Amino acid sequence: MISALLFGIFAILLVLGVPIAISLGVASSVVLFTSGKVSSSFIPQGLVTSIDSFPLMAVPFFILAGDLMSQGGLSSRLLNVGKVLFGRYNAGLAIIAVATCMFFGAISGSGPATVAAVGSILLPAMAKDGYRPVFSTSLVASAGSLGVIIPPSIPMVIYAASANVSVTGMFLAGIIPGLIIGLALMMYAWIQARREGVGADATRYTPGEAWAVVWDAKWALIVPVIILGGIYGGIFTPTEAAAIGVIYGLIVGLFVYRELRLIDLYRVFAQSALTTGSVMLIVGAATIFGRVLTIERIPVLLAEAMVDLVSSPLALLMLVNLLLLVVGTFMETLAAIIILTPILLPVAIAMGIDPTHFGIVMIVNLGIGMVTPPLGMNLFIGSKVGNVPLEQLMRGALPFVLVMLVTLALITYLPALSLALPTWVAG
Repeated sequence: MISALLFGIFAILLVLGVPIAISLGVASSVVLFTSGKVSSSFIPQGLVTSIDSFPLMAVPFFILAGDLMSQGGLSSRLLNVGKVLFGRYNAGLAIIAVATCMFFGAISGSGPATVAAVGSILLPAMAKDGYRPVFSTSLVASAGSLGVIIPPSIPMVIYAASANVSVTGMFLAGIIPGLIIGLALMMYAWIQARREGVGADATRYTPGEAWAVVWDAKWALIVPVIILGGIYGGIFTPTEAAAIGVIYGLIVGLFVYRELRLIDLYRVFAQSALTTGSVMLIVGAATIFGRVLTIERIPVLLAEAMVDLVSSPLALLMLVNLLLLVVGTFMETLAAIIILTPILLPVAIAMGIDPTHFGIVMIVNLGIGMVTPPLGMNLFIGSKVGNVPLEQLMRGALPFVLVMLVTLALITYLPALSLALPTWVAG
């Protein structure tokens, strides 16, 4: 009865268009007051304690670092390097789009931020080069999901905090899956662009010109090296790395590239603060929702039912994939991680599945959810940036979603793809 009330209220509020954080909070509050098992102070205390976490401090820092680097000229220089490397090939701009999303994802840690930053620069150039707006916008929206898969990744930080696993281990585990998804998207984009007759970029670079472009982008290219190298080398924690990214983006944008002006800082800080506030509200409300589930023993009951239903890790992973693909269509990524990790992870561990590999499977699934309606955050941002109707974009993104589903199957059933780097570094 309590389960039906909790999920029923939550589902109704989502259908009515109530923001996810408010939907989670209201559903949790109604159930808590109805059951009478805890005092009314449980909710405000839960909102505070849920975000009182050192690893979670990385989230606002990564958000601010991504905004500073986007406004400071780093993303445009990454695009120029992509043109030098891939522009001469057929479907060069399509390959550049994916490559730039991968690079920017290694800076921002956010899927929507990647779509906004790369799309605003690249989509007009692709339209001028003959790419259909639906195709190019669908490609950027899909490749933007790499922002949560390629480290550093905000959802990985959230999962690590929820599952009590190493953030560094999660970052290492995401590298190979992120590269596989990126290469698969490049391959499909290349095939489709050639089929539509979109040729190579006519611009040709001499060795000197190519080197000048790469040299100009050196400050952008070394950002992933500084952040990820410092984390994996044990020089600083992921949270400290995020703070270093903020300082680096501020210095480079203001004093090196000089595309970030002092007058712009208020707008950038305000935008980052709004994004951080909405994310932290979701984290707090989702944590309370998860605690209500625990109080009502819903995770235990569900775990027992799933163990009875499946008899092998492979069957469990298939069931989890189906569940997460459905959940990702209507629930925000961070909220889904916080709510579902305490429910699904104990079952996975009982079946002998590594928690780090399970986390990558969760995040890839929910990354696909960023380009599937009705939520599809990347689709909404891509629609605005690319000026493409949302209905057309949903249909245009379908082939890219199918490509990502194929890579999801590989990542799910070949754990070595996720665990090879963490094992190698630990060994």
